[in-house]
Amino acid sequence: MSGKPELRGRAARLARLLPAGAGRAARAPFVLLVVLLLGGGLIGLLVLNSALSEGAFRLDDLERETKTLTDEEQSLQRDIDAYSAPDALQRRARELGMVPGGDPAFLGPDGTVKGVPNPAAAGPAAARDPLLLAPEALTGDPATPGTSPEPDPAAASPQGAPGASPAPSDAQPSPYPTPGR
Repeated sequence: MSGKPELRGRAARLARLLPAGAGRAARAPFVLLVVLLLGGGLIGLLVLNSALSEGAFRLDDLERETKTLTDEEQSLQRDIDAYSAPDALQRRARELGMVPGGDPAFLGPDGTVKGVPNPAAAGPAAARDPLLLAPEALTGDPATPGTSPEPDPAAASPQGAPGASPAPSDAQPSPYPTPGR
């Protein structure tokens, strides 16, 4: 007898189906396949881990940028709120020489005037020169802004009250409709 035990029955039939020298030759490709699969898996995990780390760093940068932009937006909104507060608007209007307006009159679609317009009350800010001049006020010499060859209608009125009709007949007509016409 040889060094191999003799197989009987079902085991003998199965042994006949397998080639005799295939036992050792089949182990080398299997070991190589397992090593390649393990190496490929490790490399895949390394690439995946690197991609996740890069994404985490990018997310951190974006969160920091979002926080900075949110802080800037809130600062700008506070500035807007401070500039649009009623007392700030009133102070800025007075600095520009504006005065509170009187009661308004309204024009209807057919051209009728509804209400009685009242002129703005001249306050202490109206006595000084305005900071900004309209282009119509610059009709005189460019070296002396605010000079006009036409007489002031308020100064030409007999009472000197604002809103009184001008006395000279050569004054230019107003482009705006007057009440009662």
